[in-house]
Amino acid sequence: MPPKSRFTRLDAFTKTVEDARIRTTSGGIVTIVSLIVVLYLALGEWRDYRRIEIHPELIVDKGRGERMEIHLNITFPKIPCELLTLDVMDVSGEQQHGVQHGVRKVRLRPQSEGGAEIDSRELSLHADDEKAAHLDPNYCGPCYGAPSPPNAQKPGCCNTCAEVREAYAQASWAFGKGEGVEQCLREHYAERLDEQRLEGCRIEGGLRVNKVVGNFHLAPGRSFSNGNMHVHDLKNYWEAPTPNTHSFTHIIHHLRFGPQLPDEIHKKLGNKAALGWTNHHINPLDGTRQETDDPNYNFMYFVKIVPTSYLPLGWEKKYRAPDANTDLGSYGQNSDGSMETHQYSVTSHKRSLRGGDDAAEGHQERHHSPGGIPGVFFSYDISPMKVINREERAKTFAGFLTGLCAVLGGTLTVAAAVDRGLFEGATRLKKLRSKDQ
Repeated sequence: MPPKSRFTRLDAFTKTVEDARIRTTSGGIVTIVSLIVVLYLALGEWRDYRRIEIHPELIVDKGRGERMEIHLNITFPKIPCELLTLDVMDVSGEQQHGVQHGVRKVRLRPQSEGGAEIDSRELSLHADDEKAAHLDPNYCGPCYGAPSPPNAQKPGCCNTCAEVREAYAQASWAFGKGEGVEQCLREHYAERLDEQRLEGCRIEGGLRVNKVVGNFHLAPGRSFSNGNMHVHDLKNYWEAPTPNTHSFTHIIHHLRFGPQLPDEIHKKLGNKAALGWTNHHINPLDGTRQETDDPNYNFMYFVKIVPTSYLPLGWEKKYRAPDANTDLGSYGQNSDGSMETHQYSVTSHKRSLRGGDDAAEGHQERHHSPGGIPGVFFSYDISPMKVINREERAKTFAGFLTGLCAVLGGTLTVAAAVDRGLFEGATRLKKLRSKDQ
């Protein structure tokens, strides 16, 4: 025999010789069943280890100087694109009058003709069909007392009707149909406006704004600032050939703040894990429809925005600081798969600018003051709290190994007890039968 090691007496796993072992049929059956149970439970442990859960956290948002994207798609069936203006302003003092980038105006046929699309145009000051290419190259159109707009095609001149209108807006002057303005008469601006009176308009696209309290609105006529007042030139809106031609009936097809959570993430996480993300696919204002025949009507939506982050599994290994100069539409989507977006809640209010009460709706106690600008206004406020939804595995690898050992040990222990019980029972039964004989 080989000499004994000093560790021999520490052996907790004493062995038995093969001749001292008894093998039985019941023991073989218990062994097969226990192996099946071990494999089933081990597979369950592996699935549990591979399962991804979303753990929400609520923290104070410490971001500074960030920007936010607003994506909208709104149809106005009773107001032409020529009269509709989109403005953005916030408490930091930044104003975007007549937004001219990232947004398209889509002309729609009158509702009586089905409301199909006529054409679409990116918002820009110098459209191709407005360029005065047929004029003398040395031509310099007058601005009729207003200073030339800084983005004019020829500095110090107003060669198109749009440039004259822009010059008037910057000078805080009303413009109307351009009666007596050479450029507008040449381009038949008044005739074109009257031809489009019965058309509708769809505004679609995206804006990038400061992540502070602010508002954006769609209202008729060119806008300009007069002191601390924000004013719209409503002359063309009111002077329609027939009364009540225009109104701000509208359909909000889509409105969101920040990028949309991709569908593939929902498919990856499954229905149960994705329940916490339903707000990203069901924006509260999507599908909203408001109708009115009153041109003197105002709709207001008060939006409370909650910054929300989505951090996929392993994002910290690939993290790169987001580029603030990224293209419009991709801001908030980082290369590591993480996403900075926003959820929101909303309350709405509507009123006639003539004033009065809501007696027709059964609320005589509610009175509205007269005055204001017709249109659709969105006032948004940013929550100081931020929601972080972080992907994490349901169990660590150490936890998986612990569970696997527990499965093996527990199953074998139970199987040994069952086998021992069957063996003892069979032995006693044989002894009883031998006594009877």
